[in-house]
Amino acid sequence: MGLIEYEPGTAFPGVIGRTAEESTPAWPRPVRAVPGAPNVLMIVLDDTGFGQFGCYGSPIATPNLDALAQGGLLYTNMHTTALCSPSRSCIVTGRNHHSNGMASITELATGYPGYNGNIPFENGMLSEMLREHGYNTYMIGKWHLMPSEQESAAGPYDRWPLGRGFDRFYGFLGGDTSQWYPDLVHDNHQVSPPYGPQDGYHLTEDLADRAIAFIADAKQVAPNKPFYLHFCPGAMHAPHHVAREWADRYAGRFDAGWEAYREQVFARQKQLGVVPADARLSRHDPDVPEWETLSPDARRVAARMMEVFAGFLSHTDHQIGRLLEFLRTTGELDNTLIMAVSDNGASAEGGLTGTTNETQFFNNAPESLEESLAKLDELGGPTTFNHYPWGWTWAGNTPYRRWKRETYRGGVSAPFLVHWPAGIAARGEVRRQYAHLIDMVPTVLDVLGVAPPATIRGVTQAPLHGVSFAHTFADAEAPTRRRTQYFEMFGHRAIDHDGWRAVCPWPGPSFAEAGIPFGTDITSAVLGDLDAHQWELYRIDEDPTETRDLAAEHRDTLIAMVAQWYVEAGRYGVLPIDGSALTRLMVERPQITEDRKRYTFWPGTSSLPGAVAPRVYNRQHSITADVEIPESGAEGVLLCHGASTAGYTFYLQDGRLHYAHNYVGRIVHRVASTDPVPAGRRRLRFEFEPTGEPDIAKGRGAPGRAQLYIDDVLVGQTDMDVTTPVLFNPGLLTCGANHGSAVIPDYQAPFRFTGTLHSVTVDLSGEVITDSEAEMRAVMARQ
Repeated sequence: MGLIEYEPGTAFPGVIGRTAEESTPAWPRPVRAVPGAPNVLMIVLDDTGFGQFGCYGSPIATPNLDALAQGGLLYTNMHTTALCSPSRSCIVTGRNHHSNGMASITELATGYPGYNGNIPFENGMLSEMLREHGYNTYMIGKWHLMPSEQESAAGPYDRWPLGRGFDRFYGFLGGDTSQWYPDLVHDNHQVSPPYGPQDGYHLTEDLADRAIAFIADAKQVAPNKPFYLHFCPGAMHAPHHVAREWADRYAGRFDAGWEAYREQVFARQKQLGVVPADARLSRHDPDVPEWETLSPDARRVAARMMEVFAGFLSHTDHQIGRLLEFLRTTGELDNTLIMAVSDNGASAEGGLTGTTNETQFFNNAPESLEESLAKLDELGGPTTFNHYPWGWTWAGNTPYRRWKRETYRGGVSAPFLVHWPAGIAARGEVRRQYAHLIDMVPTVLDVLGVAPPATIRGVTQAPLHGVSFAHTFADAEAPTRRRTQYFEMFGHRAIDHDGWRAVCPWPGPSFAEAGIPFGTDITSAVLGDLDAHQWELYRIDEDPTETRDLAAEHRDTLIAMVAQWYVEAGRYGVLPIDGSALTRLMVERPQITEDRKRYTFWPGTSSLPGAVAPRVYNRQHSITADVEIPESGAEGVLLCHGASTAGYTFYLQDGRLHYAHNYVGRIVHRVASTDPVPAGRRRLRFEFEPTGEPDIAKGRGAPGRAQLYIDDVLVGQTDMDVTTPVLFNPGLLTCGANHGSAVIPDYQAPFRFTGTLHSVTVDLSGEVITDSEAEMRAVMARQ
């Protein structure tokens, strides 16, 4: 008799006798995928506009993404939520972002079901669904789908990738990270990059390597077992990091400016059929200066920033190509369902002029044009944390208006490609059917013939909100099945319904036209006025770029659309409408531990993300290290927080005790002990005492006196006229080493401590002075 298998949970079909001779064995059936089931590959780029892929008319070379379009389908009507984490929650769950608790980013969570930042377990992820059907599931790259205070080694881990159905994870948990010195996690623990940028390291290349390795690991054992790979490189989010040779490929290509880029891309989009031949280009954005009004130096800086972005995108495309080539050589490409998309429109978080170091922007200390010029040759390299000006954001979303965080089409429209040679006969065709990110999971399940599960790990599942668009694969004229979709982000609202689009911009159609700043809350009185007078109406199937407001001519239609928005809002947990940002940032949230004034760290432990690190800004504090110094001496970092862009470091070098504070990459304040640290067990201490008030609005943290002590004896002192006022980002807090880029150029990272370090204690005392508005800007820029 052959092998007998039975479904786990059903009756044992074998025979159990007194002895094995009298018995017949049977085995619980392993979970196996249906023979021939396709692999699934989701490629999710960050902050990439509708007009930035080559196949969408851009002059930026993206040959591998273009090849997906040429060998498959290019969609022109895919919609996002306008922001990173909310969109990503839609992609993996098939539910609307408010129903996922992801009204915004988790750092701005509030105490309402649609806003609390925790994706409910009844909204299962595609990884959890497919693993139950015999798939290997891999998460590579950016996660950012859980509260930031849960990103530390204290957990909880149930919302980390491995807690949500992924077999393996390699990437980063937060909203952004350096491409040269990333904050990496492998499965459930922190790791360091395998080598440094001086040896050619780049995060996107590393992620492609890991994706290939994960697939190969399983395929060499079980070649017929399909995989689901969620591939989410940090690109194209800032920092725009890439080796110079990639950026130099675009030297001079953007010297004509952003208006010229838009005209060129728009013309190309019409040729490609990406937009209708009679479409109008949306207006010149009031917040964007005309290129010719910039000084020659300002144009030079802006053009180079775009060259670096373009090189970064081409480099990212190349790494995607390496992954695709691996699938091709292993015979897997044809039977892999690939969907490539961006999480929202291009990002305006580089500000009006762009920046070579976003940490300066976070801390209200923007660089001057002269400082930008001085860093021009370093743009994209390890010493920068750069982002282009919002003129290029506007251009990147051609032909649409506005950008990320807003629900005009520039914020919510995304490039979207589908490639599956074994299952789609069409090659190089355009599809214009309306779709939203919530439709991706239902489409995958439809293709696989898999019903949404009723339960996952004992949790009853909520219905999917998306609808499959698999019927469009074979029919360019197939009707759109999604008739209605709402949008809301920071009170900026919109709704699409049967070819109409209504938009209620908040706080206004642009910054210049708003009169009040972004993040201003919406009161009941204001909401009444908005609903009565501020909604705009477009016939989107005739005017896809929102150029003709028909609100006055079609008042009845508009009223019905607004009413429908409220129906959708009630259905999916959108209420209460909240236009605030700063207020949300300051909301008290549940923490895994009580607030503390004293923190103790040990060497060799995991580094801490900023959300759970001691907040030393603008306040009296001390750092005390309990060490043993051998007779031969010791050197290395005791404690540090930050990176070359900003931070502090407490360390031994040349036998002496040192402390250095890097003020936003602009100034380094240093103090050293007058005498060497003696051998033996020692108590090494740094103290900071503010000597004045900070001027946070002008980017200046509290001045203060820095003092060094050895066994309570003062051995060094200096006055610092300015400190970092708001935030060290990027960079973790690390005990016993300096992971990532060195906080100061005086030593080479990781500069591990060579003596015996028992512990380091940070003690906070005195009043803390902070700027919540600046902290909010920093949080938003990490999306």
